[in-house]
Amino acid sequence: MASILPLPPAIVGEFVGRSHNDMMRVTELLNAYPTVVNAAWDWGNGDWETGLAAAAHSGRKDIAELILSRGGRIDLLAAVMLGKIDLVKALLKDNPAALHHNGPHGISLLALAEAGKNREMISYLKGLLHPAKKSFIKSPAAKMTKMKIKPSKPSKTVKRRKAA
Repeated sequence: MASILPLPPAIVGEFVGRSHNDMMRVTELLNAYPTVVNAAWDWGNGDWETGLAAAAHSGRKDIAELILSRGGRIDLLAAVMLGKIDLVKALLKDNPAALHHNGPHGISLLALAEAGKNREMISYLKGLLHPAKKSFIKSPAAKMTKMKIKPSKPSKTVKRRKAA
């Protein structure tokens, strides 16, 4: 059973801070304080962040996977960065407004997808955020066909006299 004593705030702050980029220290902190895995730090004004969220917006899949393997609770932010498309689709179907919710520091879901470098996730989120761009057609001829516009016939060329 985990200790019921509160974690020292300095440990929580360091864990969340180091979860942005320091795999070795995150591992040490998890070994020494296993319950820190789901702890959250308030950077101020309600800007709460967990170690998992820090790893997610930093694109650190290795740190995120370590935290998850130690009992971290997956959330929408981590699922987006890790490219868990089926989970993200299910969460957004259940709560469509979450598409516009930002994570710690005001970071958007699209920015998290870009941090994870998962093209399928980026495309999926862009399609939800900008549905009109989904049907974008590159070819002008194809665009006219879709719009049922016939291309105009080329005009007859008019021969001009050469200047004297």
